[in-house]
Amino acid sequence: MFERLFPSRKPKAKPLPQPNAQLALGALLVRVAFADRQYRASEVGQIDRILAATFGLKPLEAAKLRATCEALERDAPGTPEFARILRDEVPYDDRRALAQAMWSVALADGERADDEEAMLEQIEEALGLSAEDIAQARKTALNDD
Repeated sequence: MFERLFPSRKPKAKPLPQPNAQLALGALLVRVAFADRQYRASEVGQIDRILAATFGLKPLEAAKLRATCEALERDAPGTPEFARILRDEVPYDDRRALAQAMWSVALADGERADDEEAMLEQIEEALGLSAEDIAQARKTALNDD
């Protein structure tokens, strides 16, 4: 009787989906936002807007995708694995655009953080972007700020 009332085991967590380009991008956006150990509403909103625009999602669908990406980012592989998925599935010009989108997340809270910039550099290099394109993405983002 007590075991029914007080089960000793927690219910099994729902397994996370296998990362694809959509989930990898979302997880990397979340990773950039978390890099400074602060996850602000402005960053969440920017991630939702990027996901909605990139994948043609409605706002609620984008928010659900972001929530899945948050869980995936916490429990999934490191940045190189996510970047490999994007390198394999996304053309170079689109990856360059992704770098600019990631910069918009990092700057969404109105602050520049060294941790976020370091994470961005790691991601951009893992995406296989050239040094020139990395520099241009940074310059564009900082000039728009």
